[in-house]
Amino acid sequence: MKVAVLDDWQRIAAQCTDWSALAARAEITFFHDSLKDEAQLAERLAPFDILLTLRERTRFPSSLTARLPRLRLLNVTGMRNLSVDVAALEARGVVVCRTESGEGGESTSELALCLMLTAARRVAAGDASVRAGTFQSGIAPGISLKGRTLGLIGLGRLGRMVAGYAAALGMRVIAWSPHLTAERAAEAGVAYASKEELLRTADVVSLHLVLAPQTRGIIGAAELALMKPGAILVNTSRGPLVDTPALIARLNEGTLLAGLDVYDEEPLPAGHPLLSAPNVVLSPHLGYCVEENFEVFYRQSVENALAFLDGAPVRLMPASAGMPVAA
Repeated sequence: MKVAVLDDWQRIAAQCTDWSALAARAEITFFHDSLKDEAQLAERLAPFDILLTLRERTRFPSSLTARLPRLRLLNVTGMRNLSVDVAALEARGVVVCRTESGEGGESTSELALCLMLTAARRVAAGDASVRAGTFQSGIAPGISLKGRTLGLIGLGRLGRMVAGYAAALGMRVIAWSPHLTAERAAEAGVAYASKEELLRTADVVSLHLVLAPQTRGIIGAAELALMKPGAILVNTSRGPLVDTPALIARLNEGTLLAGLDVYDEEPLPAGHPLLSAPNVVLSPHLGYCVEENFEVFYRQSVENALAFLDGAPVRLMPASAGMPVAA
């Protein structure tokens, strides 16, 4: 029996849990990179019976899984994964399991606050200047967030956490989402604003939406044009929520700042325009990447694999938690 542990970019999977019980029953291979070409990926994964995946780093559409004849179990981390065609796997008799999510979203919410502060105080530029020996030379002054307005696009569990952090800083918080009402915003202790009003008035705009057909590109060129000069855009949700070329244009103009943890393509390829853009802090999708989450992800991944080998799979993932049927 062969097991592949995929997308271990930080090379920490082996130390996050005890793999010995699984290693006694199967040959385990850890992969620390990602392949985007489907043919290359199919060739790599074809020898494996069990795939232990990490969040949405590798997509598993039916076109790929149909090329994996030995696959018997695919395990995902987290409660949902829109990059896996669960229905297609079930139709082939492949078992799909999932793990719990770990901590309650604090890690991503805290990173949103971190990016907000880092961009506001130009910490990344300052760090580079110190290392270059120029210290403060050429570093633009930052802004204090007290008294400033935070606009939340999305007021779910994570958005509410960020609202609490912002309130502690003395910020005014407003929120909008496609289905948010003034009453629900008030329940969260924030003011409701229209999308246009939020973008025009907020000093910081932070995105906290699920990626779906109706939210893809929800911040496009027109929305970015509404943001006032010097405003900060923070995205710790999903890269495709934002029109990346339009954002890069605003960054290059010097009229907008940004703190990004997510991207249209991950990892960012060499030469991507964001890598040379000014006024942006780039984080390598670290939102959920904390010890508390990885310990749950990998411990339960091993448990799921062992249960499957015992003939009694646990934590089965419903098709509704995977890739939409129309995708």
